[in-house]
Amino acid sequence: MANGSKKIDMHYPISHYKSVDLEVLSSFLNHSWEHDTITPELLEEKLTGDPFWIPQATLVCRDQKQIIGFMQGVLRDIRGTRYGYIKLMAIDKGYRRQGIATTLYQKLEAFFKQQQVEVVRIYDVPLNYWMPGIDPRYTPALCWAMRKGFKRFGDTANLQVDLSKNNWETTANEEKLAKDGIEVRRAHPEDKQAVLDFIQAEWALWSHEVEMAFQDTPPSIHIALTNSKVKAFSAHNANNKGSGWFGPMGTHPDLRGKGMGATLLKRCLNDMKQMGFTHATIPWVGPIDFYACHAGAMVERVFWRFEKNLAQ
Repeated sequence: MANGSKKIDMHYPISHYKSVDLEVLSSFLNHSWEHDTITPELLEEKLTGDPFWIPQATLVCRDQKQIIGFMQGVLRDIRGTRYGYIKLMAIDKGYRRQGIATTLYQKLEAFFKQQQVEVVRIYDVPLNYWMPGIDPRYTPALCWAMRKGFKRFGDTANLQVDLSKNNWETTANEEKLAKDGIEVRRAHPEDKQAVLDFIQAEWALWSHEVEMAFQDTPPSIHIALTNSKVKAFSAHNANNKGSGWFGPMGTHPDLRGKGMGATLLKRCLNDMKQMGFTHATIPWVGPIDFYACHAGAMVERVFWRFEKNLAQ
């Protein structure tokens, strides 16, 4: 409640997001989030830029003309399971603890059930995401999720690299790889289909991010090849474009341990340094030790992952 002065009022109207809301919604989110800021351009990437954008699952709550609540839902079909995601959400600080988030979620969950969603997760949306879980510093959001029946099932982290601490030189590594018949270079636009084909077996979920990296001129993606076949890749500026995010990257299982991944990582970090970034973000990290070893990466933020089973 705002200074204890507002009473619970469930009659605030809820409507679907419209493109004319973009600037005002961006300002609302920046006012409501304590640990994050978003530009209109990045917000548009998260909304209509989602490869499976759903206008009817993007909800705006108002008190007269003022936005006081927002919740975006998206769907993903992953390995035989239909997931629904709360991709973005916020409640005005002066209107919290009035049931607004719950009302928004009830509408979203009803939509998810109509779409045969089996599991709902919060934030960690493959293909196009803002953050890979709930930052536990948003304690009210954690409490709300648990009250709504969400269960914590894992953690992840974003790492940060200080780009000024290294020149990210890879010439010696590339010469060593060349002796083993491995060519390392920046991808050309005509390499896109080969990279997309390469990731289908293990990393098909990264297809959209690869497509986004190939939108840049030159492509913000580097590749390693043997016998003219793509065997490893590393990208940046593929999600949250323009904000210094690294990834995704992958190496064929049969060729791991040769230094291809570290070399491609450093080529991307050098790109970002040349673009004027002082730091790079490595998001949603599993192998923290790899990035710590090869890039001096440090844990910047941690995230808790939550899900709710609707199929029970």
